[in-house]
Amino acid sequence: MRKPDYTRRIVITGLGVVSPIGNDKDAVWEALTAGRTGIGEITRFDTTPYDHKASGEVKDFDITQYWNFKDARRTDRTVHFAVASAKMAVADSGLEITDENRYDVGVIYGSGGGGQDLFITNQASWKTKGARSVSPFFIANGLVDASSGTIAIETGAKGHNFCPVAACSTGTLAIGEAAEAIRRGDCTAVIAGAAESPLLELVHIGFTNMRGMGSPLPGQPIGTACRPFDRTRDGFVLGEGAGALILEDLELAKARGATIYAEVVGYGSAADGFDMIAPAAGGEGSARAMKAALERRDVPADEVDMINPHGTSTPVGDKAESEAIWTAFGSHTPDILISATKSMTGHMMGAAGAFEGVATALSVYHQTVPPTLNYREPDPECNLNVATETIEKPIRYALSNNIGLGGHNAAVIFKRYTGD
Repeated sequence: MRKPDYTRRIVITGLGVVSPIGNDKDAVWEALTAGRTGIGEITRFDTTPYDHKASGEVKDFDITQYWNFKDARRTDRTVHFAVASAKMAVADSGLEITDENRYDVGVIYGSGGGGQDLFITNQASWKTKGARSVSPFFIANGLVDASSGTIAIETGAKGHNFCPVAACSTGTLAIGEAAEAIRRGDCTAVIAGAAESPLLELVHIGFTNMRGMGSPLPGQPIGTACRPFDRTRDGFVLGEGAGALILEDLELAKARGATIYAEVVGYGSAADGFDMIAPAAGGEGSARAMKAALERRDVPADEVDMINPHGTSTPVGDKAESEAIWTAFGSHTPDILISATKSMTGHMMGAAGAFEGVATALSVYHQTVPPTLNYREPDPECNLNVATETIEKPIRYALSNNIGLGGHNAAVIFKRYTGD
């Protein structure tokens, strides 16, 4: 452990991802810039009784590429995604976790709901087959912190370790808290991120009854069901996946010649303290989180060139987030390009901020803004500069923003690394 140094610079040196549009960073970046949707019809359960049939499912995923089957079969799909994303990120970073440094490598990896499927299936087994049919492994592996614990076991990282849980802001908080942990001297590198596998029939029913799910445009493909900031938006699409980022002390990253995707320069969080579902008026909690991210490292608001927003495609949520962006950025707002990647992946819940952190870091690294799909009719109540095609442009700073059930708001800011 080192002493705190709040001038310490933190960079991203590794990326790993499992998602509806690809299961590695290169596949994801190609899909994002091609504007290719990962939203399709639900295959996990029979949707005949339900009106809403769209989801962002992970495809062609094989956990045995990353983990031995004997251990993997005891746990939940959420943990599978987490382990895969973390191992990809570590490999991508080139960081070797050894006996000499393992106590300085942390894991801050979260989930919104954890292994819900394990609880559902074990309860069903108990009811139909009796108590002896319940797995002795389901409690430990169904906990929300199962991912952070398993990642430590699988990678050998024995430093600072915890599992943030903040609904849809979980992944964003994990990134921000990882940066602060390194500045505090708790560790020199962190595996940060989040995973979620919520495509379960009970969860689908719950969100449907909440009246939060979106439908495709009449006569249009199912991929049009998610339309962030569009005037016709009517709800979100549930997705699944994971994102992992290696955050590292800049000087140590430079010393080992690591690839640097971006610098993490801002982080803010704030609570609405208002309602478990509805956002506060004007998105005031989200605005405070974004302002805090700007102020933490004195990021000039007028140099933020892109935002990857929460952008879930709900009528109330997108309007409130738009108002929050205007509050945080004022007259500079029309100059900021909005890249709402949930239009391609659906809403990955707790993993959303982690996936979008990966996407935003890649945008900064490649100096390219991916498009927002299905944006056809601008909504005057949102009034944002939504990118509808892939745009190559200078990106000095980019912000990733998320808003979670319970009024949890978080934002992180990435800066282009130029080698100075």
